[in-house]
Amino acid sequence: MSKDYYDILNVSKSASDSEIKSAYRKLAMKYHPDRNPNDNSAENKFKEVSEAYDVLKDREKRSAYDQFGHSAFTNSNGGQGQGFGGFSGGFSDIFEDMFGMGREQSKQGPSSGSDLRYDLSVSLEQAFKGDQVEISLNLPAQCDACNGFGASKGSRPETCNQCGGYGKVRAQQGFFTIERTCPKCSGAGEIISNPCTKCRGQGRVNKNKKLSVNVPSGVDNGTRIRLAGEGEAGQRGADPGDLYIFIDVKAHKFFERDGRDIFIQVPVSTLDAIVGCEIFVPCIDGKKAKLSITSGTQTGTRLRMKGKGMPSLRGGSNGDQYVEIILETPINISKKQQDLIKEFITLGSEKNIPKTTKFNRSTF
Repeated sequence: MSKDYYDILNVSKSASDSEIKSAYRKLAMKYHPDRNPNDNSAENKFKEVSEAYDVLKDREKRSAYDQFGHSAFTNSNGGQGQGFGGFSGGFSDIFEDMFGMGREQSKQGPSSGSDLRYDLSVSLEQAFKGDQVEISLNLPAQCDACNGFGASKGSRPETCNQCGGYGKVRAQQGFFTIERTCPKCSGAGEIISNPCTKCRGQGRVNKNKKLSVNVPSGVDNGTRIRLAGEGEAGQRGADPGDLYIFIDVKAHKFFERDGRDIFIQVPVSTLDAIVGCEIFVPCIDGKKAKLSITSGTQTGTRLRMKGKGMPSLRGGSNGDQYVEIILETPINISKKQQDLIKEFITLGSEKNIPKTTKFNRSTF
């Protein structure tokens, strides 16, 4: 009577799939013939372990075994111990099962197109309002002559008979199985006997391409815009890459930007600042807004204009605009103006110029 498969793997009948797999790994590594050369006992033990695992790892086989025991596989087409087929796989079979590297290969196929980058410079006004910008770039695009397949008209690529269309081949090196790109088809999985004369079998040619890029309102330096499928065309009909637009906002003549806030320096006559006045300040939206300068305003004073800054890329309220007052001393004044200013000075007092007075009285 054959030994119970659960006993062979030293697990209970209620053991989970992961417990059965773990037990098998341990025993397979221990009794594998490559580790125990010329040891018939170890070889037989390894056969038992492989046979038991082949049944218990498969839910249908395990269910049949639990119901009918070994008789469930008597004269069946599946047979016993078919999971390893003896020792032909060597250690590679164990590693494949241990690390999820089954015998089924995933197809590699022709290479997908690469992602591309395009640096786009926009003005601060464009960043504020948003814009539709047309760009032109030269890149590999699908060949029109062969519709991207790489084969001349009337022919089609054929499945590579060396890799079976997977683009990869395996070779045994000692205990390990090494996977390499198929040398016959270079990983494409296909052979083109009659290549397209325009693209020489690549399925793509360099073309000048024009695209319209939507620059959203509120973009800043480093903002990235993704145009799906507008990158480099894939080889022989494979998926294209994406195009990434990186935004660079050019420096402005008057405005400086910090996030959503705008800063501007505005010159104001010293005489106007003495008595107070109203000025009209340019804003990034192209309009001018009125701003009150109170009497006695000093140079460097910063005034806030709420909501006059940049919009947020993700929505919400605009930032603010900050106006820094720079007082301008009148120049090229006439003799009469000088006399009037001197008269004004004589009518003044130390309280009109507290900082100057304090400085002059300081001891150094």
